[in-house]
Amino acid sequence: MSEAAGAPSSLGPDWVLGDDGLYFRRGARVLLLDDADRLLLVRGHDLDQPERSWWFTVGGGVDPGESDLDAAVREVREETGIVLDPATVVGPVYTRSAIFDFYRQHCRQDEVLYLARVPGHVAASGLSRDGWTDVELDVVDEMRWWSLDDLRRVEIEVFPAGLADLVLPLLRGWDGVTRHLGTAHED
Repeated sequence: MSEAAGAPSSLGPDWVLGDDGLYFRRGARVLLLDDADRLLLVRGHDLDQPERSWWFTVGGGVDPGESDLDAAVREVREETGIVLDPATVVGPVYTRSAIFDFYRQHCRQDEVLYLARVPGHVAASGLSRDGWTDVELDVVDEMRWWSLDDLRRVEIEVFPAGLADLVLPLLRGWDGVTRHLGTAHED
């Protein structure tokens, strides 16, 4: 990575310009399920493309010196107000690399995805935006719990692609194998 070239202020300080010319960061995401096997997703948009929105998993960048698991737990707390016990978080169950345009920049994020469950009373108690960054306040439109059947019928983009089918086998329990989903081009 090129340490000399920082990210544009709109992306945030955790993005660095990589040798491949893309702004890059490591990310930790969580497949967050409630007792009814509903998955919490976030719907957002890019300020440069307000007509396009998509659903995605809770999560974000891994801070320097932070473990992927610690980042996943922190991101859930910041984005939802839900406090996870790291000992109950499973995985990482998946890894992937996503290449996408955001804030007029071509970006790459290498991600680990964990699985966590919350009791129904926690899911029903409401979600908090108190820990949101300025970028999240600008681009996040809503958070919603989805049944996998309803998620399959969503007409806008969902990331990662095929998410309902990725979560389904995890409902029976994780087999301990981290699967790589490859590189997704999400423009």
